[in-house]
Amino acid sequence: MPYRLLEAVPELSYGDEQTENMLIQGDNLEALKALLPFYAGRVKCIYIDPPYNTRSAFEHYDDNLEHTTWLGMMYPRLEMLRDLLSESGSIWVSIDDTEAHYLKVVGDEIFGRRNFIIDITWRKRDGPPNDRKIGAVHEHVLVWAKSRIGESKKTVAEENFNLMPRTEKADAQYQVFTELSGPDPRGPFRKIDTTANGKGGRYVESLFYAITNPFTREEVWPRKGTCWRHSKEEMVRLQADSRLYWGVKGTATTPMRKLFTSEAKQGMSAPSIWDDTGLNQHASSEMEKLFGEKAAFETPKPEALLRRIIHIASNPGELVLDSYLGSGTTAAVAHKMSRQYIGVEMGEHATTHCAPRLQ
Repeated sequence: MPYRLLEAVPELSYGDEQTENMLIQGDNLEALKALLPFYAGRVKCIYIDPPYNTRSAFEHYDDNLEHTTWLGMMYPRLEMLRDLLSESGSIWVSIDDTEAHYLKVVGDEIFGRRNFIIDITWRKRDGPPNDRKIGAVHEHVLVWAKSRIGESKKTVAEENFNLMPRTEKADAQYQVFTELSGPDPRGPFRKIDTTANGKGGRYVESLFYAITNPFTREEVWPRKGTCWRHSKEEMVRLQADSRLYWGVKGTATTPMRKLFTSEAKQGMSAPSIWDDTGLNQHASSEMEKLFGEKAAFETPKPEALLRRIIHIASNPGELVLDSYLGSGTTAAVAHKMSRQYIGVEMGEHATTHCAPRLQ
């Protein structure tokens, strides 16, 4: 398809004229083609919430395409989005069961199956709909990276992902435990198992040996069906450095390794099930507060969901793109989080919802 020029709308522009932040009204296929010469390889995080093809008709868009037509609509857009991603970038796609599994196959073809990262389950409602005997309370967020180096276990995007902030519950695991030799002067620690499951072909003969309990002077072996996680030399080193915890009375038959607060990761890994990032009803409430009930927008995503995605996938100053901007949530959250952003929306709500929201 031919390139088209982006035309500025001065009466809707605001703020710093030098910013790269853009709200584009128009067909997103044409918009993405127009962006390619300037932004190819520069976008760190892409989030899209495309039509789910649920055979429904909404006020702001039609969601009723024949299956192959829907796939044909998604394919070239995903190809251009791939080209816009930086080498350390990632794309996050919200979808439901109507097309999720077909989209996974298409996404694997475009981004590479080895670059698929995860299928996140997002809880979108408190309970199932009453008109179904088994009703969905979740949607998918499919995540791909742009690239992977060689046979690395992680994609380049994952290597650059940010950890989630530590929670009080996680920090509560670190305590000052009672020991025969007195409290460890290095402070609170968390107890880590020193054994590993030796079943199912995971048994390693060299990791099955005896160590000496320094308090009882008895030989201690791994529990039945397990082996040690560390080599004998490493276990000797851990014991010499008082990094093995032998229980309150020093009589434990299996020691635990000490992981001190100072050694813990400064953040937490995100799970694959997100039930704490807001529901559809929260997103609707956010829309009502912004625009009033009459200006409500169908199926918006809550800001908490976008905050987590943008936090994990990007850093302040980096570029976030959403080519199905809808009510403007992605751009609004990116703005609040000091990211640069580009949003594309075809309908009139680009001016009635997105622009006022960003202003």
